[in-house]
Amino acid sequence: MRTVEAVVGSALALLLVTSGCGGRQDRAATDTGGEVTCQVAAETRIGIATGNVGGVYYTMGNAFAEQISTATGGTVKATAAETGASVQNIQQLVAGTYGVAFSLADTAADAVNGAGAFSSPQPVAALSRIHTNYTQVIARTSAGITDVASMRGKRVSTGSPRSGTEVIANRLLTAAGLDPATDIAAQRLDLTKTVDGIKDGSIDAFFWSGGLPTPNLTDLFTTSASSVRFVDITPLLPAMKQVNPVYEQGVIPAATYKLPADTPTVVVPNVLLVKNDLDANVACALTRALFDRKDQITQASPAAAELNVANARKTDPVPLHRGAAEALTLLGG
Repeated sequence: MRTVEAVVGSALALLLVTSGCGGRQDRAATDTGGEVTCQVAAETRIGIATGNVGGVYYTMGNAFAEQISTATGGTVKATAAETGASVQNIQQLVAGTYGVAFSLADTAADAVNGAGAFSSPQPVAALSRIHTNYTQVIARTSAGITDVASMRGKRVSTGSPRSGTEVIANRLLTAAGLDPATDIAAQRLDLTKTVDGIKDGSIDAFFWSGGLPTPNLTDLFTTSASSVRFVDITPLLPAMKQVNPVYEQGVIPAATYKLPADTPTVVVPNVLLVKNDLDANVACALTRALFDRKDQITQASPAAAELNVANARKTDPVPLHRGAAEALTLLGG
């Protein structure tokens, strides 16, 4: 009986690895250094690490995964998976759990430089610069929070553990003179739990780095507009740029969440990452699919409208994968 149980258990584990766990389907070959044709001869399965359900990474990642199969005639099949986002995505990309990962550009820069959450340089490369993330800091109007410094002693969600949101949140708190570990009651929650906490009053404020519009925030402002407000973080931009020059000032248009006025904020671009030794033809095919199927991806995730071949190469300090570079050349970028 124990032998039978062991066999059944092993078979179940194999099934989960090969068919049910998103990134664990990745069987892409490594780069051999030959000519880049953008043709993938063998059936290839790719897992895509996205982010929280209700965020743009998740919606865009699922739409991209669906379009990859169409764009490659079914030769490359992709599955998107919910994750904690940037830091976790890069760690699991390097570990081989996933074949493609969404990441904030600041976290990706940390990865290639061996800084921040990464103790050594990570072997990653970019397929493309994609959409822009807007740092969206929201507080309950009853919490008395007017800026980041006034979050002292408050219950604040800094995002999922090992996410790009958490990286930015901690940097903003530090720039405001707060210790993220001791000066706030940090709630390291995903976006869905964060929005629920704001609604029920168990959270005073939260940080979110995402594209526009973020579906969960659309819901929040639709149902609770009178109870919440954006917090202006732009006075902290000079300190943030000292940490990483990738941070810039941006604006959340009033129409995004049907608010009375535009909201100034701090923005950072996103990049789509792979390991630097990924088969160049697979990297080329993925990059072509991203742009060839842009209209279809945008139908599911409006932030994808930002995809631009002319800007796609702007991934420094993350190197562009040579397969992606060939794809962008073919696309006129």
